[in-house]
Amino acid sequence: MDIILDFDGTVVTNEFPGVGDDIGAVPVLKELVACGHNLILFTMRSNMDRPHTKDPGTTHQPGNYLTDAINWFRQYDIPLYGIQKHPTQDAWTASPKAYGHIMIDDKTVGCPLVYGKHKAPYVDWRKIRVLLAEMGYL
Repeated sequence: MDIILDFDGTVVTNEFPGVGDDIGAVPVLKELVACGHNLILFTMRSNMDRPHTKDPGTTHQPGNYLTDAINWFRQYDIPLYGIQKHPTQDAWTASPKAYGHIMIDDKTVGCPLVYGKHKAPYVDWRKIRVLLAEMGYL
């Protein structure tokens, strides 16, 4: 199965533009890969070579924000099957939405979250693991 993952607030705490703290995703992601599943990173992070100022009141400075997320996966030896899209979807769709069988994202209705320990809630990977096991993914 192909599993789409958000990054900030989902795999790590939400500390953008920095990379957040570990929230327990590593062992579950490694277990998913060991079970033969493909992980696809689908995040709002991007690499920017100039400041972005289209949103009034905010300025995002240039940085390698997407690369930082990719490097997090490399640091923990978690292979990514795709980055920002399913690697074969160009052959059968022009849609920019990444294709996958399930998506894990802190902004998804019903996603179990941990509140109060950081500035923003983040995914509860203990509960996600239970859900994945109940669904037959683990």
